[in-house]
Amino acid sequence: MAPSSPVEAVTALLREALADVGTAWSLGSFGAIAEFMRDPDEAVMALPDGRLGMATARGAIALTPCPDLRPVAYETAVASGWNHAIALCLPEASCAMSRRGVVTELGPDRDAARERDRDGILFDLGLDLLAVDACVRTSDPEAIACLRSGVGRPLFDHANPIGRQLVAMSPHRVFLAKVGRIEVYAPIPGPGGTSPAGPHTHVLPKLLRSGRTHAATTPIPAGWVPCAAIHPAHPYKDMLGQRIAFDAGRHAAFQVLLNRWGDPDLLAVKHGGEYRPASSVSSRHAQAARRIAEIQARYLRGEIIEADIEADEDEAVADHA
Repeated sequence: MAPSSPVEAVTALLREALADVGTAWSLGSFGAIAEFMRDPDEAVMALPDGRLGMATARGAIALTPCPDLRPVAYETAVASGWNHAIALCLPEASCAMSRRGVVTELGPDRDAARERDRDGILFDLGLDLLAVDACVRTSDPEAIACLRSGVGRPLFDHANPIGRQLVAMSPHRVFLAKVGRIEVYAPIPGPGGTSPAGPHTHVLPKLLRSGRTHAATTPIPAGWVPCAAIHPAHPYKDMLGQRIAFDAGRHAAFQVLLNRWGDPDLLAVKHGGEYRPASSVSSRHAQAARRIAEIQARYLRGEIIEADIEADEDEAVADHA
């Protein structure tokens, strides 16, 4: 039976994406993002309350659809070809979280995805993001003491002792938005290390300084702010950005989502329509849509395209936000 209301349609989209082991998720802003994904054979635990989502030994996702939540499906041009996602957007006027600018102790995390984590102490890192609170959580007395020693100071203040100890402590990272949360339990990689294959976070001070809510390449409608995103399986790369044989089925599946949740003006441009300056689409995004259409057509014709996929992870970080 087809959903009878917009809220039901969005909830159905979230449920279907959660059920698909090939789909990844992100929650965050430009420069600070948490990602959740799982392996096909990984044990999954249901949440103990009414939220949509799941927990694994490496992380968790918990979602509560809002009445004004708007999915925006999009594609962006990158060096290797294209990325795609469905941004979960809220109106700019109602998306704001706490906007704390200093490390702040919030007390026990009573909304933790797993009941056993609900006595852990939550600390807002004070990144002053519009639609997301980037937090850490721990039950370790030494880690709590260290985090408390940095309360009231900006995270990146040289005098703040947290920055020097954060990797060693590796507390749970908990990113919060009005649509829900992603929690990451895996250790934080040290200097020169790489992000783990499963759930992980990125906090990039250089990007945070821009004050943007999302990358300029991401075609988010005016007046809306992306706070999370769905990342369906990609046709020519896996979740880690590694090359796989082109999968026409994956491509077709996302085109269905794009046609349902994408910007109609941008879709018209992609399918050969003329760019109209008065539309919701910028010339930059229109040009990218044409380029993507051409590259996808070459894949579908079976032509070999040499692609530099080494930059995909960095490109994905920018696009996820």
